[in-house]
This record gives sequence, C-alpha cells and structure tokens, in this order.
Amino acid sequence: MKRVDDFRLRLGKQELVPIVVGGMGVDISTAELALEAARLGGIGHISDAMVPTVSDRRFNTKFVKDKLRQYKFNVANTEKAVVKFDLGLLAEATALHVGRTMEAKRGDGMIFANCMEKLTMNAPKETLRVRLYAALDAGIDGITLAAGLHLGSFALMEDHPRFRDVKLGIIVSSLRALTLFLKKSARTGRLPDYVVIEGPLAGGHLGFGMDWAAYDLAKIVIEIREWMKAEHIDIPLIPAGGIFTGSDAAAYMEMGAAAVQVATRFTVSKECGLPEKVQQEYFKASESDIEVNTISPTGYPMRMLKNSPAIGAGIRPNCEAFGYLLDSTGSCQYIEAYNREVALHPHAKKLHVMDKTCLCTHMRNFDCWTCGHYTYRLKDTTRRNDDGSYRLLSAEHIFRDYQFSTDNKIALPD
Repeated sequence: MKRVDDFRLRLGKQELVPIVVGGMGVDISTAELALEAARLGGIGHISDAMVPTVSDRRFNTKFVKDKLRQYKFNVANTEKAVVKFDLGLLAEATALHVGRTMEAKRGDGMIFANCMEKLTMNAPKETLRVRLYAALDAGIDGITLAAGLHLGSFALMEDHPRFRDVKLGIIVSSLRALTLFLKKSARTGRLPDYVVIEGPLAGGHLGFGMDWAAYDLAKIVIEIREWMKAEHIDIPLIPAGGIFTGSDAAAYMEMGAAAVQVATRFTVSKECGLPEKVQQEYFKASESDIEVNTISPTGYPMRMLKNSPAIGAGIRPNCEAFGYLLDSTGSCQYIEAYNREVALHPHAKKLHVMDKTCLCTHMRNFDCWTCGHYTYRLKDTTRRNDDGSYRLLSAEHIFRDYQFSTDNKIALPD
C-alpha cells in the first residue's frame, strides 16, 4: 500500500510533501503551526480572519481598543452602518501577521494565507482588496481564497506586481462553483495554481446546505477531475474534509489528487491556537456531541461541538470593537436576532439567542468550537495522562504520521 510520502505536490518549480494544513481562524492555525508544516516540507496556512484582533494578541497593538474608542458612541445603537475599519490600519495588521511569519520561515515548504471572503467588514470589496494586497506585499507564498466563491478576487489583485508569481488557489465544494469561478476570472488571463475541494465532513463553515450528508467528497473529486480532463485543464486538485489517516490521504492521491488538506487532527497539537481546556473538549467528544447547525450569521451551515458556549449566547452585538461580519449596509443576521429577542423580552436580565450567534466575539474568545466530522476520533490518536486528560501532540508527530503511515494505522506518541 502506498504512503503519502510516495507522492509529491508540484507547484510551478517547487516540489513539496503533499500535505496542506488548513487555515483555521481565528488564529487556530497559528503561525507556529504553519511554520512547522513548512519546515517539514509541506504547506501551512495562517488565516486572515479578524487579523487586527490577532495582531493585538500577538504584537501588542491596540487596533481593537482604538476602534472601540472611536465608535463607542454607537454601542447602544441598533444601526451599525457607521462602523468602519480604517483600511490603513487593516493593512498594517495584515503586514505584521504575514510579515513576521514569513521572516520566521525555515525549510523547503510554503506558507499560504487563508483569505475569507465572508469577512465583509462593512465594505466587502475595499477590505478584501486591502487584505489581499497587504499579504502579497508582506511576501506570502500563496493565498487560498476561502469562505465564499471569490468571483472577483483575482480582478482585485491583477494589478499587483506579484499577481502572476504568487500561488493562488480557490476552495470549492462542487464542480458548479469551480466553473463559475473560472468563467468569472478568465479575463485576468490566469488560472488558479491549485483547487482545494472541500467535502461535507469538513470543520467550520460548509459549502453545502443542511442536506450535506447527501454528498460525498470522493464523488465530487472524481467529477471535477473528469471535467478538467475533458476540458484539457491541468490544475492540481487537493481534497479536504474527513481525511483522518495517512491511508485516507494516499487513497485520494492514487485517484489523481495532487495533495490533501487536513486540519482536524492538528486542532490538538501543541502549536494550535486553541486553549488547552478547549482541546480537551475536542478529545472528549463523542460522535453524538457534534452537530451541523445554522447559527452562523454568514448563512452557511457550520459544524461544531454541541456544548460550544457560543450556542444560545445572547450577548450584545460587539460590532464597534469587531464587526467583521457586517455587510455592505452595516447589517448582520445576529444583530437582527438579538434585537428581536430584546423586543420580545425587554426586562430580561439575560437573553438567549438560539438561532444565530455573535460569531466575531465568540471566535475571538475561542467559544465557538467548530470542528471536523471525525473530531470524535481524536482520542484514538494519543494517550491519556494519569489525571484522565489527553496528551497533546506535536505538529511534527501528526504531520509525519500522515506522511508515513500505512494500513489506516495511527501512530501514538511515545
């Protein structure tokens, strides 16, 4: 049986171990995790989700505090259209996060930024352009366009001097999504360097409806592979979602995939940004503790642990400090849900909003415990400590297990 190490991912002139660590926000896929993947010869992602918040935590900047001070007058106002991000400060935060990561890079691998289109920030086109340009300016090896179709994102970057050289990829969950993107971006004269095909078992937001269980990653990969062959298009395909063992990964590469993208198993690595108390919740989870719900204000279904503190929380919208999901009119589905509950329970000391959540605040606080379908198997990848807790793993251990394991075996830590 073949191992992942029997294959190589070729992007331009570069040859890589065909393992991509997915970009989990907010700073769950940390710079440290991405740097380890690159050091080991693969690809690591950092996420640009809520990057001013990440910068404050990592570099002691005051972007969130200053934004809150600027818009504090609007905190009690139900209308949020006035709340805007300073684009210069957004570029500065992105440059810090990306630039410091790239300066620290060692090894033969690459580091990509996961860019989330659904972070609309009350100025979708303008803020997206700034995030993309700042990442390119800071020397990122590649950008993966995520959390949306990104139909206009290539056009936003085409005037940048690195547009033809940096590696650019798109995450899709269907052939239709891919063809729409290729048609829209064709006028830029540039194809994606890779396509991540994310299936229904992935963590976090899904590119499917609540009928996600009716879809199968392998079937989607084959459909896209055959369409590309018929159209004489040669773009590396990278399946993602539910690839839990090295044998799972090798099977996809034997069917023609160029690499795999994996994330769930790295949520319990020492380099991951999740607090250890949350990582222990991931280890303890059973299959019945995981659900796909619709509480995300983005409109996308989202997979998470049922005991996530974000579920049912009725905190006041924190847009003046954060506001990453405000659309072009300054609206968010959580604001609407919160205001509805306030109107229904005007004297309540504590509100419960069950249908939506303040995703910005809860992701920032690591209280929205998004996870992959196979999170309940994480306990089988490690050993238990004497106190009953589970031992965290190194990113290198997990990476090497994907790279060299066979027969669906998972190597336990020594």
